[in-house]
Amino acid sequence: MANEIKEHEDYNFVDGVAPEGIVSPSADALIEKAESKYGLVIFGARRARQINAYYANLQDNTAAHVGPLVDAESNEKSLSVAMREIIADRVVAEHRPDAKFDEDGYPMPEDLSAVIDFSAAEFSGAIEEEYIPAGSEEVIAIEEVILDESAE
Repeated sequence: MANEIKEHEDYNFVDGVAPEGIVSPSADALIEKAESKYGLVIFGARRARQINAYYANLQDNTAAHVGPLVDAESNEKSLSVAMREIIADRVVAEHRPDAKFDEDGYPMPEDLSAVIDFSAAEFSGAIEEEYIPAGSEEVIAIEEVILDESAE
């Protein structure tokens, strides 16, 4: 027993403090937040995909995705961030037995007719385009204005 304590001096076994496991937060604490360990895996993976989508579309400034809800390091994996959000009750699992999800982890509408399709064929009359050939006076005038502003 003395050798064990000596080998593991980093851990304070004497005071009864158990070492923190490989996974922080612990798997047992996380499973309590979901219906089962399988539900936890699916829930964490969906949230991790949402975080990945947020970082992938960060430059678009569309605000279509929700970023991390806890402090995250720049080199931290999105699944680790998702698990910390789950343990902190920042996200809550809601069981939807027949739900379908998109590639970013967001629920898809049950009725696909609820999705509005704005195709160019349907609204071709609403879009007015003017063709200006390259080198025409209008294009040259715009280029001159831009050049004049940058010279100041």
